[in-house]
Order: sequence, then C-alpha cells, then structure tokens
Amino acid sequence: MKDFLSTLGIEKINAGTSTGQQFIKTDSSERITSFTPADGTEIAEVVSTTREEYDHVVQKSQEAFKEWRMMPAPQRGEIVRQIGLKLREYKEPLGKLVSYEMGKIYQEGLGEVQEMIDICDFAVGLSRQLYGLTMHSERPQHRMYEQWHPLGPVGVISAFNFPVAVYSWNAMIAAVCGDTVIWKGSEKTPLCGVAVQNIVAEVLKENDLPEGIFGLITGGREVGEWLTSDERIPLISATGSIRMGKQVAQVVGARLGKTILELGGNNAIIISKDADLEMAIRAVVFGAVGTAGQRCTSTRRLIIHESVYEDVKQRLVNIYKSVRIGDPLDSKTLVGPLIDQDAVDMMQSALKKVKAEGGTVVCGGDVLENMEGHYVKPAICEVENHYEIVQDETFAPILYLIKYSSLDEAISLHNGVRQGLSSSIFTLNMREAENFLSHRGSDCGIANVNIGTSGAEIGGAFGGEKETGGGRESGSDAWKAYMRRQTNTINWGDELPLAQGIEFDV
Repeated sequence: MKDFLSTLGIEKINAGTSTGQQFIKTDSSERITSFTPADGTEIAEVVSTTREEYDHVVQKSQEAFKEWRMMPAPQRGEIVRQIGLKLREYKEPLGKLVSYEMGKIYQEGLGEVQEMIDICDFAVGLSRQLYGLTMHSERPQHRMYEQWHPLGPVGVISAFNFPVAVYSWNAMIAAVCGDTVIWKGSEKTPLCGVAVQNIVAEVLKENDLPEGIFGLITGGREVGEWLTSDERIPLISATGSIRMGKQVAQVVGARLGKTILELGGNNAIIISKDADLEMAIRAVVFGAVGTAGQRCTSTRRLIIHESVYEDVKQRLVNIYKSVRIGDPLDSKTLVGPLIDQDAVDMMQSALKKVKAEGGTVVCGGDVLENMEGHYVKPAICEVENHYEIVQDETFAPILYLIKYSSLDEAISLHNGVRQGLSSSIFTLNMREAENFLSHRGSDCGIANVNIGTSGAEIGGAFGGEKETGGGRESGSDAWKAYMRRQTNTINWGDELPLAQGIEFDV
C-alpha cells in the first residue's frame, strides 16, 4: 500500500461510518471497493453504513447539537482553526489521495486541500461576524432586532469530482454557525471521506469534544435517501447532477426541509474580437481540460467572434495535440483519467450525437486503449448552440465551438441553456464587459471578465441559477443558509401599545 494511504489511516478494509472521533466497526458484508482511475487497480474497501448505524449517527448528531450550539461561536471557530492547521499537516498525503482516487492531477489535488484550509480560515473570521440587524420600532419604548440561530444537524452530500473541498465549504461554515454535520460523500471516492474524518477526529479528541459534531456515512443511493427523507435533518446541501438534485428537492421539499443545491453547469466563455487572445486561450484550456472536464465549472462552450474564430480554433487544436495525458501523480501530466468506464462511454456517446446532429469533431475524443485506466483525448467540436447534446452537460473534456457576430447574439447564445453556474467574457472593451455583467448580460451565479469559468475563490458565494439549483455555498453571506432568522421585539416601557396604532381596550 502506498505510503500516503497509511499516513492518512487508510487500511485494506475501512469502516465507513463515524460519529466523529470513533469509526463504527461492523461485520456488515456491504462494501464499496475503491479503484484508482489511473490504472483501474483496487485501492481498498469501505464498509457501507447500515440503517441501524445511520440512526446511531443521527442520534449522536442531535445530542451533540445541544452542547455544540451553546459553545460561543468564537470558541467553535477555534476548533475549526485547529482543523485548518491539521489539514496543513496532511496537505501533501491528502492531495495525493484525492489525485489517486479521483484522477485529477496532483497539483489540482493539492489545490483542493488548500481550498479546505482557506475555508477554515474564512470560517474562523466568520465566527466573530454572525451579525444580525437592529431596527427602529414604531412603538415607543420598544426595541427590535434580528438574530440568527443554528438549525441543527445538517446533511452534506458531495460528488466525486471534488471529494473533499465541497464538504469543507459546507461543514466548516455550518460548524461555526453552531450546527452539527453528517456527511455522505460519493461512493466513487469513499476513501477521501475516511481520510478527512480521520484528520478531523484528531482535533475532536485533542479537545475532548462530544461525539456527533462531524459524522460520516458511506454508501450508495439508499443511504442518501435516508438522509434526504429524514425529518430530523433540517437542511440538506447536495452537490451532483440535475437529475439527482431534482429528486433531493422533491423529497426534502415534501417534508418542508431546506436545501442548498449545486447541480450541473453548461458554462460558456465569450471571446470578443477585442480579447487578449493569449490570456483567453490559456483560460480556455485550463477550464476545458482541467480535471479532465469533470468540474461543475468546466468550460463546455466557447462562443467566439467570427473575426477571430479561425485563429482561436487553430490555436486550441495545436495546444490540444501537445497536452500530456497520463498518470495524475506524475508532475508532467496535465490531464488525468476520467473517473470510470461509464464516464468514458458517456463521452463517446456524446461525440456520436455531435456528428448525428450535424456537428464536427475537430480533434481529439479518442479513447487511449494502450493505457491502463480511463484515459481519453480531450475533444474540440464545431456545433450549433441549439443541438440537443450541446444543451446537456457531458461530464467529460468536450469543448464546443460556436460562432457569433454581435454581442447581443453572443449573450443570447450564452444564456440559451437550462443551466446557469459559471460564465466568462474575454474582452478589453469596457462597454462589452459591463454589458455582460449587467441585468441584460450573463444569467449565471458566477460571471467573470478576463478570467475563465473555473477556479472560484472561497471568499465569494458559490452557486448558480436555473437548473443549477439556486443554492450558495462557501463565502460572502452564504452562512445564512445554515441558520434560522429570528425577529425579536422587547417592550421596556410600562404600557402595551399595539402595532399599526390599533386600539384594543379590555
């Protein structure tokens, strides 16, 4: 077994259920085998959570909430600060595990762990800034104000493509808000969940904290359904496909629970005739082939002004031919493997649909049969925006080229999809940039100028509109989703005047 696995406490067979400090040892035969997409070999197994174990985790989470919510927020922030320090100690091995189990290159694996560290730092500051408001009452000798209270146990469902960072966006913010957290990671990357839980457990033990503050459950769809349908869980934050998000929304909504949904993206970059093409090309390549096109913010569509279309296309083709594909742990690799064979098959099916609808595969798209693992060549296609396959999100490195002649047309093409996560325009024309950011411009939750669609900073609220779900995670005031608002009015006088001047004499 590789050294970084043992450093993170990964064994051949790992318990997949934890109440915080302790993993629940079980004789259950339900196991998930983790394979590295780098060469398809087995890494280790994780034991799935049983229904009985799930209920135990929820019970402990409820019990811990009663104590955790009463700890002053800055003290909760101190625990999160220590988690950030512990993540710094384990950054290298955890980054390697993310790369090895998910397939993104090592630099991206390190970057994902750095996101965890950054959100811990953000949450520490936030723990002293959970501000309410004070309002003037219309009644004499009355005071009105708002305050925020923690919700309770929060369920976090994360996806394989960011197997640790997205959890931390939710968990560290929820923790300083006074919530406890139950995490169900992807069954495609279960070892990342076990490793993070081991790291967090060290801090919990060192501070003699109760079981249940940070819980972990592991399994497939059934385990996720236990979480989403559980009335004891007031908030579910779910990251995944649009199909999955719609199911989560229906189930949680039926019990009047709350959701934060971060679903599919069909992200576009507009390249203006006034763009700095060198800068634009670099951003496009990273956005389109980074993480082998398996980011929710990956660049899927490139909307190019007709005057620079051929130039941009040829530059991209030349770069794509030289992109190094291979072992994600090799420092020279720029594109690692897709997560599994299903992802490879999905990409091939999408390319067939491109051709069937009248599009052209300009370059790439081949499956690298001579390599162990799930490797493909990133593809560039010429298409029309209305193609059915272009309207859908294919979680693979396929970049669609679309031509435009006016800015109004470009914005219309850009917004002409059901998803609304991340967007970008490359232009040195101030009027074009401001139009793109105006009410008539991008309809996405993230809109950038001279920056690509990938690589969001944790300080801003992350999320999108339309079928992307409308939720917000991470920075800004996204913390409010993890709390409940309460309006308080205090009468400090000796009379009882009513609002709106109502007279009611008894």
